[in-house]
Amino acid sequence: MYILGIETSCDETGVAIYHPERGLVAEKLHSQVVLHAAYGGVVPELASRDHVSRLLPLVREAVDEAGISLDDLTAVAYTAGPGLLGALLVGATFGRTLAWGLQIPAIAVHHMEAHLLAPLLGDHHRPDFPFVALLVSGGHTQLVLVREVGNYSLLGESVDDAAGEAFDKTAKLLGLGYPGGPQLAACALQGHSARFFFPRPMTDRPGLDFSFSGLKTHALTTIRRLAPLTNQDCADIACAFEDAVVDTLLIKCRRAVAATGVRDLVMAGGVAANQKLRRRMQELDPVRVCYPAPNLCTDNGGMIAYAGYLRHIRGEHATLTIDTKARWPITDLTRPT
Repeated sequence: MYILGIETSCDETGVAIYHPERGLVAEKLHSQVVLHAAYGGVVPELASRDHVSRLLPLVREAVDEAGISLDDLTAVAYTAGPGLLGALLVGATFGRTLAWGLQIPAIAVHHMEAHLLAPLLGDHHRPDFPFVALLVSGGHTQLVLVREVGNYSLLGESVDDAAGEAFDKTAKLLGLGYPGGPQLAACALQGHSARFFFPRPMTDRPGLDFSFSGLKTHALTTIRRLAPLTNQDCADIACAFEDAVVDTLLIKCRRAVAATGVRDLVMAGGVAANQKLRRRMQELDPVRVCYPAPNLCTDNGGMIAYAGYLRHIRGEHATLTIDTKARWPITDLTRPT
């Protein structure tokens, strides 16, 4: 059984092939960072066009790397949402067409479900059901109770900017490169944490929702007060901002595991690769914190292929209709009991 996974939700074209016994037998990824760097952010039309040109060559490379032919594929999984609508349509159209031509099932995959299931791909630190998932990326910050595959309850989410979005916007205010999150984290390594204190938003009230737009505003106010900035000013602001985001996520995760009584917490999404966040999450002991492998934190085809496999063995397949969703609550996947 070979499942082809296709990821085109934003600015990375990911293709992978999963086998239930061999694991990921092929992984290919093309990042559009260089393409969008000149604009300081993702340009949706350019992202879609690039996916069009990259997909077929990457699929061919993945099939060759796996040592199989297209005829050996059992199913084709593709990201159906959430994400940039044009980018999603590219992957969905390609995936459905390929599956139809090969006369095999197609599987529409929820992007965030794929992220929260990605740690199950690893050989170590696999979470046990039920667990809490912290999904933290450029587009989403959510806490989800995962009872089993396909059974999800939303515990809390950001009411404005996602954590990754706030990282990128603050990095831009500091004049750092694109993508902003990794650049800000690297700059923060040279900063002094004691110089500035940024607020920990929505931690002074009950609940599990997040808000990060105020942190961005606080950073802007600090930057304007100090302008022109020295390199040390930039590093100290970056450090204070990162500390505030990490503390906020940690406080909310501690509340979530206390409220649900789970023993495992999964952290997934691009921001899950942040090293300070990973270190601080160990403070949740004795709760076990599980992460995907580094190559599975950001958008990738491997997580789509694996999520597609789990859906395939449950007999869930897409119709001929190409139905993509820019917005798609993960709770829509939970069937009524």
